[in-house]
Amino acid sequence: MSLWRRWCGQRGEQLAVDYLRRQGLRIQQQNYRCRSGEIDIIAWDGPTLVFIEVKTKSQLAFGAPQVMVDRRKQQKIVAVAMTYVQQRAIQNTALRFDVVAVTLPEGGEPEVTHVPAAFVPSPYFSY
Repeated sequence: MSLWRRWCGQRGEQLAVDYLRRQGLRIQQQNYRCRSGEIDIIAWDGPTLVFIEVKTKSQLAFGAPQVMVDRRKQQKIVAVAMTYVQQRAIQNTALRFDVVAVTLPEGGEPEVTHVPAAFVPSPYFSY
């Protein structure tokens, strides 16, 4: 990964964390990794545990950042969330899957778009 892409990704995640905190979410963990993959941010929104994917782009030539969270990526996020929930023996807790899209236009102000409940896991998801 190029230094520019890494910088954009880290900048986007920090902007997302700052935004989510201002919205009242409590950040539980950043960059949770397991064998199944990674989740960028895990946070509490009141009694709901939220798994958040952050997508950052510097231009919109190929669409908005949130469009990049396709079905395959959603399935990977759900698999990682299942691991997280099982490792911590979390039960009887509402779960939600959000996307935060960050655009870093050259010479402009960053734009953060939060999409709560951006997707719902398959009906086979259980914990």
